[in-house]
Amino acid sequence: MSPQSCPRTPPALFTWQFATDPYPTYAWLREHSPVHRTVLPSGVEAWLVTRYSDARQALADARLSKNPAHHSEAAHAKGKVGIPGERGADLMTHLLNIDPPDHTRLRRLVSKAFTPRRVAEFAPRVQELADGLIDGFAARGTADLIHEFAFPLPIYAICDLLGVPGEDQDDFRDWAGMMIRHGGGSRGGVARSVRKMREYLTDLIHRKRADLGDDLISGLIRSSDHGEHLTEGEAAAMAFILLFAGFETTVNLIGNGSYALLRNPDQRQRLQESLAAGESALLESAVEELLRYDGPVELATWRFATEPLELGGQRIGVGEPVLVVLAAADRDPERFEQPDTLDLARRDNQHLGYGHGIHYCLGAPLARLEGQVAIATLLRRLPDLRVDADPEELRWRGGLIMRGLRTLPVAFCPATP
Repeated sequence: MSPQSCPRTPPALFTWQFATDPYPTYAWLREHSPVHRTVLPSGVEAWLVTRYSDARQALADARLSKNPAHHSEAAHAKGKVGIPGERGADLMTHLLNIDPPDHTRLRRLVSKAFTPRRVAEFAPRVQELADGLIDGFAARGTADLIHEFAFPLPIYAICDLLGVPGEDQDDFRDWAGMMIRHGGGSRGGVARSVRKMREYLTDLIHRKRADLGDDLISGLIRSSDHGEHLTEGEAAAMAFILLFAGFETTVNLIGNGSYALLRNPDQRQRLQESLAAGESALLESAVEELLRYDGPVELATWRFATEPLELGGQRIGVGEPVLVVLAAADRDPERFEQPDTLDLARRDNQHLGYGHGIHYCLGAPLARLEGQVAIATLLRRLPDLRVDADPEELRWRGGLIMRGLRTLPVAFCPATP
């Protein structure tokens, strides 16, 4: 990688202080070093892309491959690139690691589960989950909004969508919890959970072949049996990535979004009044603004240059990793007016929270639904909800890709029987 000149040393990256509030650092990078070479905590060198225009270009650039085999170093073979444990569990052939034409083929198969009609049909189940979880702590007057609400809701929802039997869903919750707790630390703990998921999914695919249902895994099996050439390994990898990508993003959307509303009482009141009036337009724009303001995905997943290219004035060499910083791009003042202000009615809000281009998040419609239902239900049922901790005491998970609170203690008036 070529050296770059900056007016002064950039602020420190990837510390716990940075994780608490990365936005001042990203503002510095946008101004002084918008495509910035850094060494990641894993020791891998990569380029960080922080301006909106550069980010949008990079997300849609076919010269930036998703396949780790294009990495110029051998780090990907040591598990330093991608999801911990996916290589050892033979789960690499999923949408986040492949390019066309395989990406086109697999995305076409799975997209049937995320049509507007299918997502709308799933809305009553999401509402049932949200109400059931709140029922579990409403009479207590206190809760950890992450572990008791934001975390289990999308886990159970995605398990239902995949077709994981109810009696097995708590196992998935445990494995997913391990991935969240150790995503920024012990890769070994995550890898063990990934292996357990792989073993379970392989067995579930075998069982479902004898008893197909209306779920996503059954749909993948039907497609394979009808000549779509989906191997068993691809089916397992697809189910895994839908679970992995489909739960933590929504955990963080609900958690980060709730925290942002609690920290901005004028905006929260505005949304509550709109919901009380039976209006839905502000709820929809509110979720988009929460995705922009403090979204669940801080950095887009890995990309690797397949040929030399220029991005933001920097020369990217063949095989060099590129990480698009969605959190920085979505606060770019060149694109968004008053980007550090939460405005639930923001009109021009083409944020990059779910990506851009052919790798745009497939499950975005479902995540939006879950976010809207979760936030609306919280505000309706717990109208006096408040943070029950000093903001300085809250800690954020220090993973590379996702951004979310570890815990969010809240208090409210207990519900009476």
